[in-house]
Amino acid sequence: MAENGTVVTEFVLLGFRLSAELQTGLFLVFLLLYLVTLGGNLGVMALIQSDPRLRTPMYFFLSHLSFLDVCYSSVIVPQLLEALRTEKRTIGLERCATQFFFTLCASTECFLLAVMAYDRYVAVCYPLLYASAMTPRTRLGLVAGAYGGAAVNSVVRTGCAFSISFCKSNHVDFFFCDLPPLLKLACGETRPRERVIYLLAFLVIATSVSVILISYLFIIRAILRIRSAGGKAKTFSTCASHITAVALFFGTLIFIYLKGNMGKSLGEDKVVSVFYTVVIPMLNPVIYSLRNKEVKEALKRALSRMKVSPVE
Repeated sequence: MAENGTVVTEFVLLGFRLSAELQTGLFLVFLLLYLVTLGGNLGVMALIQSDPRLRTPMYFFLSHLSFLDVCYSSVIVPQLLEALRTEKRTIGLERCATQFFFTLCASTECFLLAVMAYDRYVAVCYPLLYASAMTPRTRLGLVAGAYGGAAVNSVVRTGCAFSISFCKSNHVDFFFCDLPPLLKLACGETRPRERVIYLLAFLVIATSVSVILISYLFIIRAILRIRSAGGKAKTFSTCASHITAVALFFGTLIFIYLKGNMGKSLGEDKVVSVFYTVVIPMLNPVIYSLRNKEVKEALKRALSRMKVSPVE
């Protein structure tokens, strides 16, 4: 532990303070979830690239969602596994800063989920104009906007964190370098930075959720105008996977960043953070595969192509 007046250059991640047996069990569980996350998301990306029938705007955005899930889980989970397995909990200031790449990925996912909602709005409300509205150039522009907006948030957030002098302690009561527990180690007043962090979190989440809600209000209105029950169900089914992904992802983010007690209930924060850094990236491929007829059919075609012809 650093004494007052000593500048901290490395941190000790306390993580989950459990018995050796429980830590081994958690290591195996998290390792399995991480491998499933990598396999599922990389599989979705490969499937979309290999099947011409999935070369549509919706699956273009889904491939980026899978890419982001791989990236931000890979920033956090290896560090968590290393701490659980080897008891190596020390992390340098530079490596701690690189973990804020997670902020870039998570913020991009917020904006990307909003882009996907807009895509569904155009598809449902203006089906005849969909192909001309969602051109390759438009798709690239929307995705670039998502990454660009997230980059601004990430740079400002990281600047807020590492313009602080850390001298109270170097023990971080978390399993990665998230900002709320780091702020507890700051020497001076942190309220101005906390306000900036709250404002950024609010802007990212509020902007994304607003686009999603407005898009789905128009989608619901369009669905209600469909006369046949089968037509309503078919149209709604194209949005069901996205709605599920949105509810899981934004529900956890709102709990962490907008509940009004940043860093003061780290026990709850750890559990919820595990959910959105480890569990949600694993669930997204399952959600989009099991609830999507086109993906399941593409998977069947891919598996049939992999079958070895019987030797005659």
